[in-house]
Amino acid sequence: MSNPVSEVEQTGLRMLKEFREFAMKGNVVDLAVGVIIGAAFGSIVTSLVGDVIMPIIGAITGGLDFSNYFTPLSKAVTASNLVDAKKQGAVLAWGNFLTLNFIIVAFVLFVVIRFMNQLKRKDEASPSPAKPSREEELLTEIRDLLKKS
Repeated sequence: MSNPVSEVEQTGLRMLKEFREFAMKGNVVDLAVGVIIGAAFGSIVTSLVGDVIMPIIGAITGGLDFSNYFTPLSKAVTASNLVDAKKQGAVLAWGNFLTLNFIIVAFVLFVVIRFMNQLKRKDEASPSPAKPSREEELLTEIRDLLKKS
């Protein structure tokens, strides 16, 4: 009869080996890099929206600050700005949603992917070196024969 502890250990070692093989596959590493870049990209987009786009929209709309738009969800909320309103109770901060981070991220990704697809199409469409015509082949043969003599 085999020892159950050793079977458990063997199963654990097999699982650890399988996990290591899985984690070291290129796709998993690529995914990890993508997640890290995505997190950095998210903070860049947040800054772009909050520091560049929304001030421009605010200037166009007469100085509106969308981040302070909210709807109180309880009668106890009487504050006029979002920070104080959140301290008083539950609020629906729909003004923050208007910053449209998701739409901006999606649009930027669309532009990047579109650009990459255009580059890919150009690479695929670039003609391979044309096969020399019959005359060129004959001239090359004549040249080579003249070099030999």
